[in-house]
Amino acid sequence: MDEINNLLEKSKGLMKKDIEHLNFALSKIRAGRANPSMLDNIYVSYYGNNVNINQMSSVTILDARTLQIKPWEKQFISNIEKAIIDSKLGITPINDGETIKIIIPQLTEERRIEFTKAAKSECEKAKIAIRNHRNDIKENIKNLQKNGVSEDITRKAENDLQTITDNFIKNIDSIYSTKEKELMTL
Repeated sequence: MDEINNLLEKSKGLMKKDIEHLNFALSKIRAGRANPSMLDNIYVSYYGNNVNINQMSSVTILDARTLQIKPWEKQFISNIEKAIIDSKLGITPINDGETIKIIIPQLTEERRIEFTKAAKSECEKAKIAIRNHRNDIKENIKNLQKNGVSEDITRKAENDLQTITDNFIKNIDSIYSTKEKELMTL
């Protein structure tokens, strides 16, 4: 039945968005490696506007633990440096007048455990979001049954929906496992 197939496809789309959001959230949890996305929430005063560092400079990875920021206009290098210092990243930029280097310190065991807990929390939020989508779609399927769709068809649709949900939950567990290994590896 088309309505049921549309509901199941809608559930997949919503759950994929939850996975994308989870991956974005986990990319913010650093593992002692340089990643330009660490700077995504740092804004700099640029001609009277607050602009993301990525929009006013090039950010490159020099090695596993070093980022280099090269502003397009050198006069803003001190603004970028100040914004990084004022951020809650806990890193100190090195300004050589042309570029800014950010060396990511090795994580302590305590920080690794904190980051692992944060990753676990993000994964749990994603699981809750997926289950909420499942419940919403399940309600829609039950409404179809009230409107005349046979019980066999709705029961099969609910089973299909649960299979989809289970697959996305397994995907989240896999994502968490990968992130945990990344965080706990020295």
